Amino acid sequence: MFNAIGRIFRTPDLRRKLGFTLGIVALFRLGSFIPAPFVDFGNVQQCLAANQAAGASGLYDLVNLFSGGALLQLSIFALGIMPYITASIIVQLLRVVIPHFETLYKEGQAGQGRLTQYTRYLTIALGVLQSTTLITVARSGALFPNSDPSCSALITNDAWYAILLMVITMTAGTGLIMWMGELITERGIGNGMSLLIFTSIAATFPGSLWAIGIARGWDIFAIVLLIGLAIVVAVVFVEQSQRRIPVQYAKRMVGRRTYGGNNTYIPIKVNMAGVVPVIFASSLLYLPALIAQFNQPAAGEDPQPWVLWITNYLTKGDHPLYMLLYFLLIVGFTYFYVAITFNPDEVAENMKKYGGFIPGIRAGRPTAEYLDYVLTRITAPGSLYLGLVALIPLIAFVWVGANQNFPFGGASILIIVGVGLETVKQIDAQLQQRHYEGLLR
Repeated sequence: MFNAIGRIFRTPDLRRKLGFTLGIVALFRLGSFIPAPFVDFGNVQQCLAANQAAGASGLYDLVNLFSGGALLQLSIFALGIMPYITASIIVQLLRVVIPHFETLYKEGQAGQGRLTQYTRYLTIALGVLQSTTLITVARSGALFPNSDPSCSALITNDAWYAILLMVITMTAGTGLIMWMGELITERGIGNGMSLLIFTSIAATFPGSLWAIGIARGWDIFAIVLLIGLAIVVAVVFVEQSQRRIPVQYAKRMVGRRTYGGNNTYIPIKVNMAGVVPVIFASSLLYLPALIAQFNQPAAGEDPQPWVLWITNYLTKGDHPLYMLLYFLLIVGFTYFYVAITFNPDEVAENMKKYGGFIPGIRAGRPTAEYLDYVLTRITAPGSLYLGLVALIPLIAFVWVGANQNFPFGGASILIIVGVGLETVKQIDAQLQQRHYEGLLR
């Protein structure tokens, strides 16, 4: 293993790519600690420490997780990569609604380049919207669920030009992050956007574990580490699991040459949806809480019944109703997203066009029905697996009193494992091209 790591740094091209990637990641982390204009950085740090000490969880925990803690610090990279993730999901879903997007997707590299451009434009628009919302929440004092009056004085200047400058700065930070991610993809190792998300989440691990050790004792800390290791092993096992459907291609004569006649398979992963259903479910559950946050009563008035109900049941991760809704939404969104991203009719049509067939299944419509049957059955354990993994931080919130950014569970562990496996595979492939040996013999 250490010899393989040594070969990475002894290979000039691979060493240059790895160094470039680490340099961009370092700049990304540095920007997460630079405060935006007109932000009282000392006051923000004080409120953040008080919020963490109280174990409170706010509306922006998921976005703060993807930004590596930059959101609640109101830095220039406060929005992180979340606007790009949202824009990518929206453009992907619009392929089902807008025929022009589906046509562009099928045009190959040129059409997908146009879709990438649309994603960039939508990212900037979402950056403007989200930065405006974040600044509005910070001005109202609702960013931190803390009763300290100083937490409502996070911004030193409420003038329109100051707010406009903050919005422009945070939006520009999102655009800069998007550009850095594309640079990593082009000149570095792995997928740039995924690696930046990986960096943001991994940066919160030491602080979360240390907080558990300080608050609950080092015996609980050791138990959490052992449970975390078991969860990582289980997640790796499930993420690598797949159902391989055998496919045979008939021989064809083109002139004097024979084509086809080979055997292959269609890999259908147990978790085809990835982390997207978890993001969908979290975002949907945040909407009622966000609406209730902007309908808080004035001083001396009683809250409206529906606001009180949402506050009691849909903003606390340790409530059974919240857990049940979260689990059911993840299961439903998993089936929805898999149905959008994998089209059995299209796969069956392509197989028929090139002379492929599944042994024992006729080409055409019977093949599509068989693929749909297999996909439905394999998605059932995949959706349950996603729901259970997503509930781990909520259960940990009850057990160890940690905040809901518990490191070993939810979207964090899924992204860490998925991006880590994909990056290691790319490094292994490049090592095999140059040394005929990968990371592991």
